[in-house]
Formats: sequence, C-alpha cells, structure tokens
Amino acid sequence: MYTKKLLISLLLLMTTASFSQGKDFLSKEFHKERREALRSKMPKNSVAVFFANAIRNRANDVDYVYHQDPNFYYLTGYKEQNSVLFIFSEDQQSAKGSYNELFYVQKSTARGDLYNGPILSVEGVQKSLGFKDVFYGKDFANISIDFSKFDKVIFKDFDNDVRDNKKDEADLYDLIQTFKTKISYQTSTDKIPASDKNIKLATNIDINAVKGLMATLREVKTKEELVLLKKAVRISAMGQVEIMKAMHPKMSETEVQGIHEFVYKKYGAEYEGYPSIVGAGNNGCILHYIENNKLTLNNDLVLMDLGAEYRGYTADVTRTIPANGKFSKEQKLIYDLVYEAQEAGIAQYVIGGEISTPGQTAKKIINEGLYKLGIIKSVDEKHMYFPHGTSHHIGLDVHDPGNYTTFAENMVLTMEPGIYIPEGSECDKKWWGIGVRIEDDILITKNGPVNLSGDAPRKSEEIEKMMKQKSIFETYVLPDLDK
Repeated sequence: MYTKKLLISLLLLMTTASFSQGKDFLSKEFHKERREALRSKMPKNSVAVFFANAIRNRANDVDYVYHQDPNFYYLTGYKEQNSVLFIFSEDQQSAKGSYNELFYVQKSTARGDLYNGPILSVEGVQKSLGFKDVFYGKDFANISIDFSKFDKVIFKDFDNDVRDNKKDEADLYDLIQTFKTKISYQTSTDKIPASDKNIKLATNIDINAVKGLMATLREVKTKEELVLLKKAVRISAMGQVEIMKAMHPKMSETEVQGIHEFVYKKYGAEYEGYPSIVGAGNNGCILHYIENNKLTLNNDLVLMDLGAEYRGYTADVTRTIPANGKFSKEQKLIYDLVYEAQEAGIAQYVIGGEISTPGQTAKKIINEGLYKLGIIKSVDEKHMYFPHGTSHHIGLDVHDPGNYTTFAENMVLTMEPGIYIPEGSECDKKWWGIGVRIEDDILITKNGPVNLSGDAPRKSEEIEKMMKQKSIFETYVLPDLDK
C-alpha cells in the first residue's frame, strides 16, 4: 500500500513540474509571439478557436503515435491531447480580471500516467508554456462566455472523425460537442429537435478565415523556425548521402527506407515528416508509392522521397539514383533533363517573383526535352509524364500552408520537377519504367536562393562518384533467419 501511494504521489508531482525539452526546441516566448501575431490580424470583436488533433486508432486497442495539430502546436507548444485554445482579438473581462486567451487541457490520472507517462498539469502548462488562464477540460462545460456577442467566431470546420472515449467526460469529442452547443453550430446534416424552438442559429460563425490567417503567419519562417527547419533538411540530405554509399542491386526497397530512417534517428529526429517513398523502376512512376515492398532493386533507378521531422519541422528531399551505381544511357538522359529543369527553376526563387513561375519554366524545359527525345510528338502535347507542380512550402507540415502569390524573404519551398514514364506508355519501350524526381528545399534570401539540401549530390556524375564511396553499412550483416 505504501509503495502504491508513493508511486501515485511521485506521478502527481511530475505532472505539476515544468518539463525540459532541450535547448533547441521552440521557446514559450516564440509561441506567445505567434499568438500575438495572430491576434493582430484577427477581425475586431472576434475569437479564434483551435482544437488539438484527434487520437487516431491503428487497430483494436492500439493507437497511432500521437501527433499534434500543426496550427495548435505553432500557437501553444503543447503536444498533448484533448485540449482547446481560445484567442480573443481584444481583452475580455471577468470577475477575476481581464484575459485575452483561454486554454483548456486534459487532466492526468494516476493510471494514465502509469501507462502512458505523466502529462502537464494546469500549473505545468502555466510554467512551461507561459499561459496565464489555463483550466482543465471538464471546466469548459461551465464556461459563461456568450459567443453570440462576437462578430466572428473563427475556427476550422469539423471533419466528424473524432472518437468518443466514453470513460472520459472531457475528451476531444466532448470538448467539440460542448463548443458546438455553445455557439449554436449547425451543418446541413444537423437537425434541431422540434422541442428546441428557442435555439437561435449562429450567424457569426466563420470556418474559412483560419486557413488564410494561418497561411499568412506560417508561410514566412521566423529565425527560430529556420534553425530547426535547416536541421531537419540537413538530416534528410545525410540520409540520401548514406544510402548512395550503401545501395546495391540486391537491396530491397524496405532496406533503403530503413537506412534513411536510421540516419534520422541517429541525428535525433523524432519522426518522419510523411510516409517514406522508395520506388524502384516502375514503382518510381507512382507519385505517392509507399508500399516499399519490392524485394530487389536490380539495375533500376530508385526514387527516394523522404523527410526527417526534427522538433516538429519536416524536410522534403528527393533523390533518384541507379541501384548499380551507374546510370544507363536512357536513365541519364531523363535524369539530366529533370536536373536542367530544376536548376532553371531554382534560379527563379527570388524575392518578389511569382511562386508559379519556376513550375512553368520547368514544364517548358521538360516538354522541349521530351520532344527532342521522341517521347512526345510536339512540345504542346498533353501528357502525364510530368503531372504535378514543383513548389510548396515546408515547415510544421510537409505541405505547409501559404498564400502562394510571390516569394518573400525567409520562405522555404521545395523545387521538385519530375518525369515518370510507366510501363505501357505510348513511347519507345526503352523509356518504360523510368521515374525521376529531384527535390530540394530552397530558402529565399536577399542574396538569392539557398539550397538547404545541397549536401546530397544532384548532378548525375556526382551521384555516381558518391556511390563509389565506402559505406558504414557494408559490414553490418545480420544472421540468416531462414537457415
């Protein structure tokens, strides 16, 4: 009995203590400044509401590793579940004084802490994340705010994909339902019972403004963000370098993926920023191929689109290399064409330039090249050999929000042209199964574009040279389990 009480006491103590994240995490001052920046852009007499991400079930009683909603993390630094944040455009008054934000967080339990580890208490959130007005989720049901007095109640509309934990009366499901009731929320599928004739439908709900507000904030990176984003990109580039040294035709796609992700972990990256793509041969012609289950690479080109997530920020780096270390004639012709298009596009990542321009430039170069190679019949022919754009923001999301108008200083966007010629295409068979994408993460500066992922070779000759180097994985041999 004494041991049990001591354990519970220790766990409760841990939840009230502040947590230490390490020196390179974003500071509580960063998140506070971001909330102030949002407040300055909000309409007068408005409130913005942000919910934590939902818990996603993997199978049966096992959930996926929890990942916070990027907007929520950006504004709070809070990584835990079942919580909601309110940001008011102006100070509000209550019996206890004025406030301009309210934060409702989940409450720990001794059993939950025992199984899943301690979580921050109200006091812990106040101390570690710098919030003043923090409450537990169960208190939200008694909130006395009249939301009808605001000109705008701003939030992202609900996807109705949140599970209800019947054992928790203040989980995310309950927080959302309480909020819907308090703002008289209704969708086209909601029906108000005839008995509730006194319900007045809200006319001040704005489910569109959040996207634009957060895009404006997040598309230009702060100094603190760039430190983390650069680290994520360099880690990802190092993964590409190490697999260039280690790759051989008998390797599997899964093994290639494993080496990349091992390098990420070795450098301290917590996650992958998105499902890793490793496609050999015709699999490289599937844009979002994530099965990665081909058992041998043979002499194919291997398209590797992967990114490390470091302290919440994710890179997005793609290299395409020959499994045997040497490009064939056809592979090199296609690869060098993509490289030419990428180089021309990167040169246009300059302050004030249209974000759409690099993609247009790349398409022109690729179309002219495909025509010269006889793969298309004219430069104006409609085809699917290059079906995607070239430029998207990266940050807390691999496809970070942005307004996509003109380049501005301290934006970071990808440049990723590609050519994909799947088997059965209407061209000479010698081109079939060749898929090439080269993707780099480009920082916009006053002095022109900076390729943050430049540590990983891009020129075909440089790739072949790197692939001749000795790999640290050459001597790493596991026992044969099939004998």
